[in-house]
Parts: sequence; C-alpha cells; structure tokens
Amino acid sequence: MNDLAQTSLLVIYAAMACYAIALIAFSIDLSNVRSHRDSEGRVIRERQLVSSSGASIPDDDAQPRTEGAVPGDSGSVVEKKRPAAGIAMSTTFLGAAFHVIGVVTRAISAGHVPWTNMYEFTISFSAVIVVIFLWMARSRDLRYLGAFVTLPVLLLLGVAVAVLYVEADGLRPILDNYWLYLHVSVAILAIAILSIAAVFAILQLVKDYAGGTGSTTERVLSGLPSADDLERGSYRLTAIGFVLWTFTLVAGAIWAEHAWGRPWGWDAKEVWTLVIWLIYAGYLHARATRGWDGRRAAWLVITGFIAILLNYFVVNFLLSTKHGYAF
Repeated sequence: MNDLAQTSLLVIYAAMACYAIALIAFSIDLSNVRSHRDSEGRVIRERQLVSSSGASIPDDDAQPRTEGAVPGDSGSVVEKKRPAAGIAMSTTFLGAAFHVIGVVTRAISAGHVPWTNMYEFTISFSAVIVVIFLWMARSRDLRYLGAFVTLPVLLLLGVAVAVLYVEADGLRPILDNYWLYLHVSVAILAIAILSIAAVFAILQLVKDYAGGTGSTTERVLSGLPSADDLERGSYRLTAIGFVLWTFTLVAGAIWAEHAWGRPWGWDAKEVWTLVIWLIYAGYLHARATRGWDGRRAAWLVITGFIAILLNYFVVNFLLSTKHGYAF
C-alpha cells in the first residue's frame, strides 16, 4: 500500500499544478472583466454588439446592457468571449478530479476514511471546497470567485504536503468508532462551506472599502457583484455552515461520552469548537434581530473563520488537548 500512498501524493501534486494554472487564468479573466452599474445599482458588464451579418462592432462603440438580451438579432448584445475564464474552469475541473482521486487513493492505502490526521483532513476539506464551488457554478456565473477559491486551496495543499504529511497508517483504536464517519465528515462539510462564506465576506469588505475611491483595487474588482450581493451570499452559506457546525458540536459531545465517559471536559479543542459556534450564533442572531449587515456582519463572519483556523492549527500544535491524535 505504500506505493498507492505515494501515488496519492503525486496526484495531489498534479492537482496543485492544475489549481496554479487556474489561479493565473482566473486572475487574468478578473482583470479583464469590466463593469459599471445602472441607476438601480445592478451590474452592467461591457458587451459586444453583433450585426445581423455576424460582423462585430468594436467594443468601444458597444452600448453596455444588463443580462437578458436576446442574441442573434440585428444590434443584439452578446457577452464577449472570455477564453481565460474557460481555461480556468477547465483546469479547475481537472484539478478537482486529481484532488478527489488523491483523497480516495489515500483512503485506500491507509485502509480507512481519509480524515484521521491533519494531512488527510486538510486534503479532504480542501477538495470539498472546490467541489462545492464547482457545484455552485453550475447554475450561476461564479467565475469571478475562482481566483479567491483556488488560491487558499493551493495554499492549504502546499501546507499539507510540506508540513502536515505523514505516512499512511492504520486506524488508531480511539478513532475506531462510527462517530468518526458522522462527526468528522460533517465537520469537513461545515468548514468547507464556512470557508467559502468567509471568501464572500472578505470580498464584500474589499469591495465596500474600495467603493467610490477610483483606486486600482476598485477597478480590478469592478467585475464582482455588489457588496450587498456578496453579503447575501455570505449569509446564506454561513446559515448552512452553522447548522452543520451545530451537529459537529453535538456529535463530538456524544463521541466524547463514548470514548472518555463524559460529554464535556473543557478540553481546548472542545472549548474552541464552542467559541466558533458562539461567534456564528451571535452573527446570525445580530443579523436577524438587530439588523446587522454590511461591514459589521462581514467582520463577524471573518472572525468566526479566523477562530476555525486557530482551532485547526494553533490548538492542535500548541495547546494540550486529548484530540492530539489528529496530527
């Protein structure tokens, strides 16, 4: 099985190469997509007029229009081709395929589910992030989000293979429990969704702070949706992630009762899991009852995600915890 584990590692490297190409292509596409807004604040992307004979009118003479124009008629408006975006999405799909294969082959080589240590957990939840992004992109144009998804995934995989990698090994006795499948798999899904929610929140803040300044950042981000739209996307994903994190917290307590004879022991990992839950609960409560939105809401979402990162990296490495078997 060692050969299969090495194959898994090589496939992960192949996924990283694909994501690196996708990141460059997404960045090029984002820098080329220009937009402005109509009187109601809706994004109007620059389009290209097409005559009935099929000849295109130069972009400088084109009149921008909102979504919904019917192509093909004389003077109709169609979206300009975005070859960089096409390359980016194709390589992201390819990278996701390699990534999933790498996770599966790691599981086969180890003889158990691929999330029993920090290396396996990292490659698993980063794969879920990409899969969720691609799934969301089926029904809407989320290519503007691609660079901000592939970059953190690429960084996570880099940390995984350079710092967190351990040889594939058998399952430790304390992990040999059906709650490993329920508790950790839901945690992976929750963290992946909350990661994308944090990306929306970060873009919301950057877009909001750069708005109206005429800065280079504002021009580069002009192709993004409005800050309000980004905030709504962040809220919806956070609400889903919060439900999953609640299950993670409860399932962890039940597993702790089975493993250690008590559901709660103020272990560092348990405390930070509760802290994360309280931050997101506070955010949802403030937004629903206090009308918190905009920058304050975004900062709460980002704070919650920072707490997740601290729980994952700092607690596991620097604090004493019974969950130390996770690395």
